[in-house]
Amino acid sequence: AVERGLNKVKDADYVFAGPGSPTYALRQWAGTSLPELLISKLRHGGVVTFASAAALTLGRRTLPIYEIYKAGEPPRWLDGLDILSSIGIDAAVIPHYNNAEGGHHDTRFCYMGERRLSMLERELDDSTYVLGIDEHTGIVIDIDADSASVVGKGVVTLRLRDGSTEISSGETFPLDRLRNPKSTATTSRPAAAPTPVVEQVADSNLRQATERLAADFDAALSDGNADAAARAVLELEDAITSWSADTLQGTDGEFARATLRSMITRLAGAASSGLTDPREVVGPYMDVLLSLRAQVRADKRFDLSDVIRDRLSAIGVEVRDTPSGVEWVLRD
Repeated sequence: AVERGLNKVKDADYVFAGPGSPTYALRQWAGTSLPELLISKLRHGGVVTFASAAALTLGRRTLPIYEIYKAGEPPRWLDGLDILSSIGIDAAVIPHYNNAEGGHHDTRFCYMGERRLSMLERELDDSTYVLGIDEHTGIVIDIDADSASVVGKGVVTLRLRDGSTEISSGETFPLDRLRNPKSTATTSRPAAAPTPVVEQVADSNLRQATERLAADFDAALSDGNADAAARAVLELEDAITSWSADTLQGTDGEFARATLRSMITRLAGAASSGLTDPREVVGPYMDVLLSLRAQVRADKRFDLSDVIRDRLSAIGVEVRDTPSGVEWVLRD
């Protein structure tokens, strides 16, 4: 089965690997011919696209994200596949570089945060630097043209011991800038003008989606809009399902599910008590009955007036005759 899989990679024109566990990926790939197959594909023709957890394995060192961030193990590096060294790049690739899902705690640098990354950085060889890639961002390397370009929403960061350099989306630059980030080979040229894109409202993470939909739900209940409240609940359930494919959501999934449960409970309460002020529903009927009561009182039919008052009292409506006029209240 392994050999059949490797043969499929060998014969493929396009190879993609994405989200998951970098540690698991290394256990499956290291010690096989996969790294050599990918290097051969880069040299002799083919496209290799690695994202998220898979991208972590491309460099000389790899971060065991789950073990550190989720299980709480001490920060450390694992040996990467080191595929980038075949084109002269000595780096540790860190995707999700600008992650902000942690809220009040630092989850930049693929959930490591500054404190952990600074500690890990000191363990790298002097020649190895951190190649950081923001979320929704990519770096396209053209070996034939000996150049690279940044695409997407964010930036690519070359993090050295003495500082960082950012390369903006749309820039194309010599590949030597990645081979020797300390050199002066930093001349870049803008990419061709991109086709204008219509901006769409989108959530960058599950927590942001949860907070937005919770606010929509609160506004809907305040406005007495049951349809909008139900829509917010359904959209949050859909968001939880959609973001479940992102394996590095931290505590956002728990936060989203707790919010969803709260919304459903509040919606059930609204179904029992109603979203509209009962006075608004009862008011028109009370106007008719009190007008009729006023007429029979004017005709001095106080017995009928008392019957109307007593019947209303029996169903929870208290009628009060005051010097300033008739008042009515709904009893709890």
